[in-house]
Amino acid sequence: MIATTLVLAAEGGEQSILLPATYDIVWSAVCALIIGLVFWKVVLPVFTRILDERTELIEGGLKRAEVAQEEAAALIEQYKAQLDEARTEAARVREEARAEGQAILAELRSKATADAERIVETAHRQIEAERQAAAISLRSDVGSLATDLAARILGESLSDDARASRVVDRFLDELDGQLGASADEADADRVKGR
Repeated sequence: MIATTLVLAAEGGEQSILLPATYDIVWSAVCALIIGLVFWKVVLPVFTRILDERTELIEGGLKRAEVAQEEAAALIEQYKAQLDEARTEAARVREEARAEGQAILAELRSKATADAERIVETAHRQIEAERQAAAISLRSDVGSLATDLAARILGESLSDDARASRVVDRFLDELDGQLGASADEADADRVKGR
């Protein structure tokens, strides 16, 4: 086109260098009008539809994201509530365990005290029984020795059980009296020593 314009200009025709020929302007306008109509009727609706679909996808994605975010926030709140509840439950269980432990400890102490008292009572009874057995054995041994001694001193036989029993009882009573007097004197000395 530039070459044609230059050739025409060189021939000296009436055509201007800056303006194209009228038929070029008409045909260019017709082509532009057809391309514009095709673009407006065919291409533009397709672009609009595609842009609308993308807008809907984006808006739907944003709505889904908002819903997911709200659900996540609700789940977080629910988990926090469950965590708080679990902590409260754990504290309650610890307190119950501590109270139960103290109750068990108190029960064990009371059982131990009762067992100790029972053992002490049994030991006292056993000691008392052994003391009585020793006293009876001692009384019998001392009685036979006293009877033998009295028989030697008196020069007569104390084979009569009643007589021997009276002699032994009298001897033991005197011995108890002497031991009681000695214990009273020792107590008096202790009191004075203080």
